[in-house]
Amino acid sequence: MRIAIGSDHAGFPLKQHLVSTLEDLGHEVDDQGTHSEESVDYPAICAGVGRTVVEGRADRGIVLGGTGQGEQISANKVHGVRAALCHDLFTTRLSRQHNDANLIAMGARVVAPALADEIVGLWLETEFEGGRHEQRLAQITEIEKAQIEGGQIEGRQ
Repeated sequence: MRIAIGSDHAGFPLKQHLVSTLEDLGHEVDDQGTHSEESVDYPAICAGVGRTVVEGRADRGIVLGGTGQGEQISANKVHGVRAALCHDLFTTRLSRQHNDANLIAMGARVVAPALADEIVGLWLETEFEGGRHEQRLAQITEIEKAQIEGGQIEGRQ
């Protein structure tokens, strides 16, 4: 699997750990930075990871920061990204089964490396259930389309 990954300075040590873990598992990793613990703004990095996934240059994406919250928000600004904040195995599994999350965010100040390995492993192996969840994802896509077109979805505001 091709995986794009990016972080800010707070997420850098965990990113380095996950790059190694993913490569050891045989995945192709596109490390989009940052490349040190020197302070850096994360929005452009996270959006870049998101664009890489949406454009098909990676199968999935991972963004990391102190808490992962700002990174998730930034990635979700890219139309087509379904980024989930995953700090435990339950939400990780459901992010794939129910939401077909194509990107996850984690906080290096929240998740230890061993748990991050478990989260990433579970997330990569969990399949989307489809079924009733497909109509909800279609509704999310319609919201994105309406935003792009500057219109509204019929019957909704």
